[in-house]
Amino acid sequence: MSYSITRCLRHSALVAALAAVRTATAQAPAQPADVRFMQGMIGHHAQAIVMAGLVASRTQRDDMRMLAERIDVAQRDEIATMSQWLAAHGQTVPKPDAHAMAGHDMPDMPGMAHDSMPMMPGMATPAQMDSLRASSGVAFDRLFLTYMIRHHEGALKMVADLFASRGAGQDSDVFRLASDVDVDQRAEIARMRQLLAALPAR
Repeated sequence: MSYSITRCLRHSALVAALAAVRTATAQAPAQPADVRFMQGMIGHHAQAIVMAGLVASRTQRDDMRMLAERIDVAQRDEIATMSQWLAAHGQTVPKPDAHAMAGHDMPDMPGMAHDSMPMMPGMATPAQMDSLRASSGVAFDRLFLTYMIRHHEGALKMVADLFASRGAGQDSDVFRLASDVDVDQRAEIARMRQLLAALPAR
């Protein structure tokens, strides 16, 4: 058997072996902690989108509008990524409606209680969401930044809890998404603290 034929056969065997590994990896069951993280973070992000949607009509500051737009775009993109991952792994993809995203009862969402009190870290309560809707100008800016900083800090805790769970965060897509959430929201927290410190005195 010639060298070229032997090399071709070896290459074909390697390709087949790699394909088998990819197939096995794709069919590997998702870690429960990864699933809980992705499902819970969808609801967490969804509330942030609702909060960001209040900014344009209530603030007088362009920097606040830019921040809200960044939050909206980034978290919509991440929700799409998390939804695709869950669907690909045969898991339920949460679809919180506007009422749920506004901080009210989310009975079908992981990590949420049935007494209308959000349990995921950092999420605004219904009363806090109501106070945000009722405010405007500097008062709104202050409330929004305070609540959104806390909201982002909650997301950081969710990431930390994920990586602290045995066997979790090993999936490359989950690891990448969680790492991006951590980096992006730390940067946004720093920016929001600067904005909060620059607001006029009460």
